[in-house]
Amino acid sequence: MKGSKALLKMLEDRGVKNVFGYPGATVIPIYDEFLESDVRHILVRHEQCAAHMADGFARATGTPGVCRPPSGPGTTNLVTGIATAYADSIPMIALTGQVGTSFLGAEAFQEVDSYSLMMPVTKHNFRVLDPERLPHAIYEGWEICQSGRPGPVHIDMPVDQINSDIDSDLLTKKWGVKMPTEDISGIRDAADLIRNAERPIMLVGGGVIGAGASEEVRRLAEFTNMPVVTTLMSLGAIPSDHPLNMGPLGMHGRMGALDAFQSADLIVAIGTKFSDRTYNPHTMPAPGCRVVQIDVDATQFGKSKRPSVNIQCDAKKGTLLLLDALKGYKDIHSEWDQRYAKLRKVCQCDFDYDTDPILPQRVMKEINALLDGDVIVTTDVGQNQMWAMHCLDIRRPRQFITSGSFGTMGFGLPAAIGAKVAKPDSKVLSIVGDGGLQMVIQELATSVAEDIPVTIVLLDNGWLGMVRQWQKLFWDKRYSGTKLNADPDFVKIAESYGAWGIHVDKASEIGEALKRAMDSDTTCIVDIRTDPEEDITPMILSDPKVPIVKGRCHYKV
Repeated sequence: MKGSKALLKMLEDRGVKNVFGYPGATVIPIYDEFLESDVRHILVRHEQCAAHMADGFARATGTPGVCRPPSGPGTTNLVTGIATAYADSIPMIALTGQVGTSFLGAEAFQEVDSYSLMMPVTKHNFRVLDPERLPHAIYEGWEICQSGRPGPVHIDMPVDQINSDIDSDLLTKKWGVKMPTEDISGIRDAADLIRNAERPIMLVGGGVIGAGASEEVRRLAEFTNMPVVTTLMSLGAIPSDHPLNMGPLGMHGRMGALDAFQSADLIVAIGTKFSDRTYNPHTMPAPGCRVVQIDVDATQFGKSKRPSVNIQCDAKKGTLLLLDALKGYKDIHSEWDQRYAKLRKVCQCDFDYDTDPILPQRVMKEINALLDGDVIVTTDVGQNQMWAMHCLDIRRPRQFITSGSFGTMGFGLPAAIGAKVAKPDSKVLSIVGDGGLQMVIQELATSVAEDIPVTIVLLDNGWLGMVRQWQKLFWDKRYSGTKLNADPDFVKIAESYGAWGIHVDKASEIGEALKRAMDSDTTCIVDIRTDPEEDITPMILSDPKVPIVKGRCHYKV
């Protein structure tokens, strides 16, 4: 059996039904086999977007997405998308084309050392220099990308190797894969800390969603009556309207979440890495606060810089062990219960603005009215992302998909396409800005040609809004390089690709326009002209010398 056929057969055997990719000379053998395979190839218009689509697919399902670029520039174009998945611990298989083995190192046409290139942004790398090693790479790579802390795995395939014969018996061979270590010895100590804490709080990260631990985390919160603050990556881990959910913490989080977190004497951190956007001098509690941390990745321990009890295992197992160790627990924190309940009550935003120009808060309110359980939301990066995090009612895991740690502009649209492929019966809505959308707008062609309809909600303010906000607030309004001069007519662009669009200039038009777009079976851009002067606040920088910018936030205890 040819290596190219063996590759697709092994993907089929693992339940892969879709591959996002772009052809090239070094991968023609694989593309020839697509004609005979049940695996669907989805032709992207830029290789970076192949990775983002595979990423969106993986975030929507929890199973690996697969992307497949050609050699050379096709591979280098992929790197940003791979780095995005790596930073957020998303399982993915990247199958790159490569020149023949006899040409490696000879500066051949479209040769690049993809093995070295991918090393910093992948969990593991393979280069297939023997066709018999291809089945091993697929087998082991599939296991590695999902085990422990998930992440992308890269397999580099020289064209002569995938065009060679492989013993078909190797396709079903099992190889040993080293599983991550665990250390659960701290469970009893962790339970004791929770029992003795007067003001405990739970900090929930994306690892909870990755481990499928949302139900267990909710049970732990309810059992202990412990308030929960979330990160950007954990939205939906606990429903936004749950009485224990204080909302997101961090640079553009909620003031009630900040107040509760700063008041805590114990942090129970589950599946989070204490990033600077969440945990910084402005947000951290008093020096006496201790930490219980559950994480599958031991390299995350110690980042809180506080006395800690560390439990190394996935979020689901760790939470279940804690629940078991806390049998007989009684909530004795009546004063604390009353305080965080009050904080949550007073931390309410006003979304009823009926202004000209339109404010993003109003857009989020209209989206909330349409967010049923089946709707999936992706975002781009910038103000649009932070408005979504701050304002949307996300009620379930894998409902909210965004680029967190890497902050990749252009992520929203291709991730939405990937999510729609993963969940074809769900409506998928992508919230983007005019800067990020123009980085990937060519993927409208993929959406239309492959019949993958998504709704694009464009917060169109004519600026690179988040950078402009920094310039406005901290750089004396010295606007340099942030005005998007000569923005196109996005509706006309959509129409030129065979999609459609709606211009929205009044707040009263938003709801109906969104409903029309989401009820359509065709990709649609809802172009909403929003106020460039509106800032996403509060804004809590990591620099303790810079005071919190509250803006319209009227939070006061």
